[in-house]
Amino acid sequence: MLDFDMGKYAAFVWPAFGITAVVFAALAARALIEARRWKIELARLQDKKVR
Repeated sequence: MLDFDMGKYAAFVWPAFGITAVVFAALAARALIEARRWKIELARLQDKKVR
C-alpha cells in the first residue's frame, strides 16, 4: 500500500509533485504540437517538390 503521509515535508513534496506533473504535461503537449507542425510542413514541401 502506498503511504501518502509526508509528515512535515508535505508542504514541499506535494507542490513539487504537482509542478512536475504540469511541466511534463506542457512538454508533452508542446512536442505533439510541434510534431503536427513539422508534419504539415513536410507535406507542403513534398507537394511543392512534385509540382
